[in-house]
Amino acid sequence: MTTTAAPVASVRTDRRSPAHFAGTGALLRLCLRRDRLILPAWSITIGLLPIVYGKAIAGLYTTDAARTAFAESTAALKSEIALVGPIFGSSVGALTTWRAGYLFTFLAVAVILTVVRHTRTEEETGRTELLDSTSVGRYAGLTAALLVAGIGATISALVGTLGLIGIGTSATGSIAFGAAVLGAGAVFAGVAGVAAQVSTGARLARGIAFAVLALAFLLRAVGDATSGTLSWLSPIGWAQQVRPYADERWWVLLLPAVTTVVLVAVAYRLLSRRDLGAGLIAERPGPAASPPSLAGPVGLAWRTQRGSMIAWTVGLTVFALVIGGAAHGVSDQLGDSELITQVLARLGGPSALEDSFIAMAFTILGLVSSAYTVSATLQLHDEEESGRAESILAASIGRDRWAMSHILFALIGPAVALTVAGLAAGFAYGASVDDIGGEVPRILGAALVQLPAVWLVTGITVALFGVLPRFAPAAWAVFGTLMALYVFGMVADLPQPLLDVVPFTHLPKLPGGEFQAAPIVWLLLIAAALLFAGLAALRRRDLR
Repeated sequence: MTTTAAPVASVRTDRRSPAHFAGTGALLRLCLRRDRLILPAWSITIGLLPIVYGKAIAGLYTTDAARTAFAESTAALKSEIALVGPIFGSSVGALTTWRAGYLFTFLAVAVILTVVRHTRTEEETGRTELLDSTSVGRYAGLTAALLVAGIGATISALVGTLGLIGIGTSATGSIAFGAAVLGAGAVFAGVAGVAAQVSTGARLARGIAFAVLALAFLLRAVGDATSGTLSWLSPIGWAQQVRPYADERWWVLLLPAVTTVVLVAVAYRLLSRRDLGAGLIAERPGPAASPPSLAGPVGLAWRTQRGSMIAWTVGLTVFALVIGGAAHGVSDQLGDSELITQVLARLGGPSALEDSFIAMAFTILGLVSSAYTVSATLQLHDEEESGRAESILAASIGRDRWAMSHILFALIGPAVALTVAGLAAGFAYGASVDDIGGEVPRILGAALVQLPAVWLVTGITVALFGVLPRFAPAAWAVFGTLMALYVFGMVADLPQPLLDVVPFTHLPKLPGGEFQAAPIVWLLLIAAALLFAGLAALRRRDLR
């Protein structure tokens, strides 16, 4: 007994042993095969964003004077700087990388979801235990997940770099931008790796990683709007402080490089100290008797959904406050070029432009709310995959009642979040124009008119869950496609049939536009039909 246990213990305690990484190549190939569609989709789409913005800026501001005026007016808008990031120059490249400031957040979300999916989710479903029973090392799964996320971030960086060079910007600035993109992606891949070890489930891991991302964005936003000190505490701030096309600061790239190494080392260390399926945050035993609020499926669904609802509501409200505060200065920001003057004349003046800005901003918030409804609806998929649904349905609870308990919050949650966001933006914009009473109802209408399109995405997700449960997570691909089409459609000349795929483009353009009930009714009918189809399919199929 003593002679056989000693070598096993020595292998487990030697964290540098190559045996811990055995099978990494095979797992990497498996992960790449599973992500053969979604990985190229998000990495290439994110990489194309700066190219599209660059072409739009070059076409809109054709002279150095126009670009300088735009940069100076933008720098004076603290709310705009807080929303997007600091602006360091007036060249096409500098303005493009400023406008593409959202790219770092999009990339962070993508790598977080990728790492958690291939680590903690695999443990939850039992596939990690199955693989560990073969000749696969303890660190192989985490290593493969980090490599997949790194490959995606590298693709985004390369596409962005080569594309910016292709539209005529300097190679040095383009390489600096690509390096900043890769650094930001690597840091948040490390964050997700640590979160996967700390948590006891994929949902908590995503929550921890997204909380770190939200904190990073908040530090960057507050720092850029004030003295700039807090921005140096944020990985997003580091990426922007590289200053592509504006006297590049190459040394800043050391910050994400060192942070990534530390985070990955911490993730490996934590992985070596925990049991399979466990986390460093211990699960607390519940009370001996459940409260009356958990007596039914709705109460249980509320218990699992309330954290997400509060977080999404707070997040959308913060963005809405910034939008409301920035709207009044948007006409001054655009400058006085001949093209801008013509556009303002066609729109009906600065006030009409501000209405268009608010309408566009709430369309984007509506699209973001679609991510919330997808996440809330896919809780059904998580419940089924983990086996909890079978336990619930073993009681006197029908499938429709169980499913509707989560669908209810997928419908109500975005409505609550958009209502609060609309009120916040209305108060902020109303205060800037000294007409709170008149502007709050108008902007609240702009927020609520997004709900039919959001609920259509809910219907698509329910239909996928009911009809094709194995492919229910493909609802994220639907969301990503809608977001990409809308974002690219704003600055690129996409064919109208492609834009018509996005349900948000059919809604009335409020405030300022004419209210039309027909598209709202049609979207609601289609959403209801998809919901009923998904529930009908759920009643007839076996649980997975």
